[in-house]
Amino acid sequence: MPEFTLSSTAFRAGGSIPRQYTCDGEDASPDLAWQGAPATTGALVLVVDDPDARGFVHWTVLNMTGSEGGTLPTGISASPDAPQQGTNDFGKVGWGGPCPPSGTHHYRFTLYALDAPLPLLDAPKSAEVRRALESATVVDTATLEATYRRGG
Repeated sequence: MPEFTLSSTAFRAGGSIPRQYTCDGEDASPDLAWQGAPATTGALVLVVDDPDARGFVHWTVLNMTGSEGGTLPTGISASPDAPQQGTNDFGKVGWGGPCPPSGTHHYRFTLYALDAPLPLLDAPKSAEVRRALESATVVDTATLEATYRRGG
């Protein structure tokens, strides 16, 4: 069985997130690509959080089609034709880029392969997404981590 992986052309695993994807730049979501999702994947859910800020959620993308591999392009909007996105902890629907108050923070992009879509509509708050994930059947996860320091 191939390894389930998540990557980006915008930054390498463990590297620094470029300014254009943060509150100091264009605040555009970075591109992401995955491969090796299990054949039993019924839906994919992405959660991007900051473990250095008590799990502050920057982005949720819900109920993407369960496919072995796929991509999300740079700069996904909150338009009706975009994938379903939740309300981040900034109170906005969609991506809210890194904006740490001080020091270097770590950002964790976790892609959950689920057996079925989450029963959430519209733009659920991050706490609702996390609660739904707790009761979902997670088939596998892929994680990509990076850092950002303001002024750096």
